[in-house]
Amino acid sequence: MGCFSAGAPAAPALVDDKKVVGINEATVTIANYWPYATTLFDYIRRAMPWTEPRSLSNDEVYALTAYILAQNKLIDTDATINAQTLPKVQMPNRNGFITRFPERTPPNNRGAGMRDGFAAF
Repeated sequence: MGCFSAGAPAAPALVDDKKVVGINEATVTIANYWPYATTLFDYIRRAMPWTEPRSLSNDEVYALTAYILAQNKLIDTDATINAQTLPKVQMPNRNGFITRFPERTPPNNRGAGMRDGFAAF
């Protein structure tokens, strides 16, 4: 893990093979925490590069997303990631989340946490 300056909190690891045993700062990584790969794309698009957020093209964001997913062994290194393929990536902890408002979840997803799709907020 790294930090931006002395005394700053460490940034979460981009690549790690830790298994989730509770959630805290030591276990939060892309591979074991985020339920959807699209969240990674959205985060990169909105926040990167750190010095000039939102300056990457969609193709650059897809390429960076694919690289990080491949480094985490979540996709093959030669996989094509785009708007059609990214939502199909199955994140390892996708079933490890509790729906915040279960009454707002579509009927076919109730009781399944976030497994089958996004909760309708």
